Amino acid sequence: MNKRSTIYDCSVVHLPKVNNRAGNITFVENNIHVSFSISRIYYLYDIPAGAERGGHAHKELHHFMVAASGSFNVILDDGINKKVVELNRPDYGLYIPPGIWAELFNFSSGAISLNLVSEKYDENDYLRKYDEFLLFKGKKLKKRLS
Repeated sequence: MNKRSTIYDCSVVHLPKVNNRAGNITFVENNIHVSFSISRIYYLYDIPAGAERGGHAHKELHHFMVAASGSFNVILDDGINKKVVELNRPDYGLYIPPGIWAELFNFSSGAISLNLVSEKYDENDYLRKYDEFLLFKGKKLKKRLS
């Protein structure tokens, strides 16, 4: 699915929320709330105003992203179509399959991006240059005029 993934394969998922006067709890379970087994968890925080993160795609890795605190936007790009998703609630997450270019921006003060992924870190799984991403997706690159 990775080369053929489109932005329409990405989805916002409502996670369980247990309400309590002393504070709420939300949980995520392998193969139930996410469609893959979680191999790694990482989080982004202390993001300076105006900073952008991401700007890459993965060949095999499945990604589930939650705004654990604050808010931020995610640009999803399949090489043809693009859409922007705003994450601003800790009981909603964004599923991103392999083969989707993602960029994070517009972080609020104190934003925390919680990321659950299907694979351990492997630099070879990353597509960090947009032209390489387009080639991976089978798109022909236009020649630039000098």
